[in-house]
Amino acid sequence: KDTMALQKEETLAMRKRLIGQSCKLFYSEDPLKIVRARGQYLFDENGKRYLDCISNVHHVGHCHPDITKAAAAQMDLLNTNSRFLHDNRVMYADRLSATLPEKLCVFYFVNSGSEANDLALRLAQQYTQHEDVIVLDHAYHGHLMSLIDISPYKFRKLAGQKEWVHVAPLPDTYRGIYRDTHPDPGQAYADTVKDLIEDVHNKGRKISAFFAESLPSVGGQIIFPQGYSTKVAEYVRSAGGVYVADEVQTGFGRVGSHFWAFELQGEGFCPDIVTMGKPMGNGHPLACVATTAEIAGAFTANGVEYFNTFGGNPVSCAIGLEVLNVIEKEDLRGNATRVGAHLKGLLTKLQSQHQIIGDVRGVGLFVGIELVTDREQKTPATKTAAWVVKRLKEEDLICVSTDGPWESVLKFKPPMCFSMEDAELVVRCIHRILSGKLQTPLAFKLLLYV
Repeated sequence: KDTMALQKEETLAMRKRLIGQSCKLFYSEDPLKIVRARGQYLFDENGKRYLDCISNVHHVGHCHPDITKAAAAQMDLLNTNSRFLHDNRVMYADRLSATLPEKLCVFYFVNSGSEANDLALRLAQQYTQHEDVIVLDHAYHGHLMSLIDISPYKFRKLAGQKEWVHVAPLPDTYRGIYRDTHPDPGQAYADTVKDLIEDVHNKGRKISAFFAESLPSVGGQIIFPQGYSTKVAEYVRSAGGVYVADEVQTGFGRVGSHFWAFELQGEGFCPDIVTMGKPMGNGHPLACVATTAEIAGAFTANGVEYFNTFGGNPVSCAIGLEVLNVIEKEDLRGNATRVGAHLKGLLTKLQSQHQIIGDVRGVGLFVGIELVTDREQKTPATKTAAWVVKRLKEEDLICVSTDGPWESVLKFKPPMCFSMEDAELVVRCIHRILSGKLQTPLAFKLLLYV
């Protein structure tokens, strides 16, 4: 074996010995060792270039030179406890406020999406003085214990559902209880939340929050039916609760047409709390909670100081500011709109050629393909989805992953610099795989190296 292969084996052996085995790798049977990246591309130890359709964290592209420059400059000058006064923190909050509805005007900076969602839960419960939370089926909101408790995707594999947690149906118009043939699925799904609130009240309990991703990702790249969030917010607020929009995966222009995915529900809709994370720092740990002055005031009134040592430190905020600059300067929202529409259009055409593609859905660069063994029964094609992912990696050097309750949805959340050519390559390769063809040696060789 060559030196690179031996080094990879040694690294993998050390990982198995030193890192908790519950920390899984992509492609665990034959993991990739990625040593550098740029834009939408990953490079392994041998110089092979992989197209990255997974890394929604590296929002404006891996190792963007402007981000690196801003981080290094601030790091060389100062990085300190966030309890010192610093311009970057307030400047960044001001820039974020310009992207949000006016009433979301108070910001708490933290380090991760999990921290943001945990704090949002505390804010909601402190403000309402209620405990109970409504979440969507198959939801995932983070890895802290408080968030495992409100994540059916996790708690069903562990201790189970807590008494104060209530699960509403996922508003999935493809395979849910109300489908796209329903005259008003948004209202119908919202009414399931209304019914759930009544059940909670009948038990003598009170709702603190409805907590949902603006576009459920682990649930299978779900797009809410129009009007759903507006009606849910109306019902939840009438019951004394607040609406929390989890934008950890979908914020910062990923949907293209809007900066935040919750805005897809219309101008009249505004959450009471918004959480954000992954894309904020382009890979640097940076996250945030935005809320109203009223909710923030109630949190302050409890008399317990809130501080976060690293959250919103000068380096994090310098990076966050530059991410916003790059999004605007490179028109990445426009790119998400154009390339996402092209990708979705190509996949829809592919659907007409392959019966196994049951549904194509998404908006901007948030797209999913649901594979089924039977279109009428909508039977999940879990094994086929895993097979497609494996072949894309091995034959085409394309990194894609699966999601959804049955891991039958191929999901696309690439860096926002994803191009038209990238979209066309991905669809062409999926078509070849679903057609039962192998990659030719010449084509494979051309794809291997830059």
